[in-house]
Amino acid sequence: MERHTYQTGIIGNCAFLAHINKNTNIDWLCWPRFDSSFVFGGLLDQEKGGEFSILPHGAYTSEQYYMENTNILCTEITSEEGKYRITDFAPRFYQHERFYKPLMLIRKIERLEGNPRIKVTCNPVFNYGEGKQQGSRGSNHIQFTGDEYEMQLSTNISLSYIEDEKHFALNDTKYLILTYGHDLNAPIESTAERFLTETRKYWRTWIKHSTIAGFHQSLVIRSALVLKIHQYEDTGAIIAASTTSLPESPGSTRNWDYRYCWMRDTYYVITSLNHIGHFEEMERYFNYITDISFRDDKRYQPLFGIAGERVLTERILTNLKGYMGNQPVRVGNQAYEHIQNDIYGQVLISMLPLYTDNRFIFTERKDSAIWLDYLLSKIESTIDEKDAGIWEFRNLANMHCYTNLFQWAGASAALKMAKTIGNKEFEKRASLLIDRAAAHIEACYDPERKVYNHAVDSAHLDASTLQLILMNYLAPDSQRAKDHLIALEQELKGANGLFYRYRHTDDFGKPKTTFLICAFWYVEALAIVGRLDDAVREFELLIGYGNHLDLFAEDVDEKDGSQWGNFPQAYSHVGLMNAAHRIAIKLDKPVFL
Repeated sequence: MERHTYQTGIIGNCAFLAHINKNTNIDWLCWPRFDSSFVFGGLLDQEKGGEFSILPHGAYTSEQYYMENTNILCTEITSEEGKYRITDFAPRFYQHERFYKPLMLIRKIERLEGNPRIKVTCNPVFNYGEGKQQGSRGSNHIQFTGDEYEMQLSTNISLSYIEDEKHFALNDTKYLILTYGHDLNAPIESTAERFLTETRKYWRTWIKHSTIAGFHQSLVIRSALVLKIHQYEDTGAIIAASTTSLPESPGSTRNWDYRYCWMRDTYYVITSLNHIGHFEEMERYFNYITDISFRDDKRYQPLFGIAGERVLTERILTNLKGYMGNQPVRVGNQAYEHIQNDIYGQVLISMLPLYTDNRFIFTERKDSAIWLDYLLSKIESTIDEKDAGIWEFRNLANMHCYTNLFQWAGASAALKMAKTIGNKEFEKRASLLIDRAAAHIEACYDPERKVYNHAVDSAHLDASTLQLILMNYLAPDSQRAKDHLIALEQELKGANGLFYRYRHTDDFGKPKTTFLICAFWYVEALAIVGRLDDAVREFELLIGYGNHLDLFAEDVDEKDGSQWGNFPQAYSHVGLMNAAHRIAIKLDKPVFL
């Protein structure tokens, strides 16, 4: 059986993300924001999604790779007539005391061998493929209209060749500069080359300023670069993925819109950024979370829009075929209505570095007592409440072990913060919550099977309870931690390092694919309990599930190793980063191999 992998790479500049297929097409590009309608959406419908391709005459082969230590993507096309390279990037660099990150996609086309003839096709759409943008010729550009804002394609290619979609000889280097909402009033060739040079320098400097552990360093670098461009810099939000409705498995209908910021993942993201020493990104994310915390809402939602939007109404687009014909295609996510009570603890432990890491000056935070009181109050009011859990069951509420674990961890973090700011009342409240949360966790323990079930009065097991070990609720050298891990392995471990979230039936039946971040949690747990050889072996099996660019999806099919789910999944890359760091520390390889 042939393994299914996503044939795209991504570029971005913290204002937008784009997917470039090995076949040269821009398969996915949402403008002006991560969660806007696509202007190119071939991932979900090759006809109604529009097209932006640079194809040769006749049959061809393709190779795709990143310019080392950057988010600049190269695609080399070889045909009988010759060979050429397309360099795709989103400009990002420091200019005028701020980061320049325009809604601009640049494509550089260079002849490498022979005399290739190419055809440029640029047909953008709007409103999720409901309409096609209309092009009109300017002096050296094509103006596209039909959406709220206009797009402009500036180029040194003959406009007639583009309008007529005719092949032409690639005799010298050509450039295509696509902008949204503004015109390019600058020279095409020199601007593109300067932006390429500055963008390459920016990314390589960013990596040089990263602390990358010495275990599979190149993979961690790529994952760090992926995570970076999933942050919407304007607000600091980090989205789960740039795509919507890529199915968790074929025909499953588990097709979700992931272009939002999930509170439940806050701790894992902050941890990964902390590991690589990128505090600016952490602080931006802190600011996003803090802004949400100061609202008058009765509770946190599980997810918010990238500018903190609360209402993310889910609707089904009936005009699109869906990825490989998989329906439904969803925009918005109904999970914003769910009750998920672990997120208050997530936020508290995510904020902890502000008070325990001396690189942050906690006395600058005048709001400490306000939001610490707010979050403690939220845990106090929800600690005895059933919720949808980390996996957002739509019609199943339980007293989840994972939820209570993060309430325990959040209260433990609050205790440390309260001591730092010298607030005895908060210390007392946090201590009481620690005991109450622990009692709920222990109610999930099955002494016969020597394992913590996923919820009170439930016999099901869940990979999220691996966090009992990772969060140090269970002492790493304890027999209970080792027994719990063995029991989870026996029920949830798949082939070649893969791990299921759970095996029981949920709102949509039994899951058919494994969840990649759970497998990386498993690797971390192995390392923590002292099974380091097992951790290294399983990690090195897992990294084989990336695509040709070492980009990882959300889900992997155990049977054939196929990638499924939204792609690339930021949290799969976060899981990889955290697992690699954990192993590197255990191997005493903190910097270099």
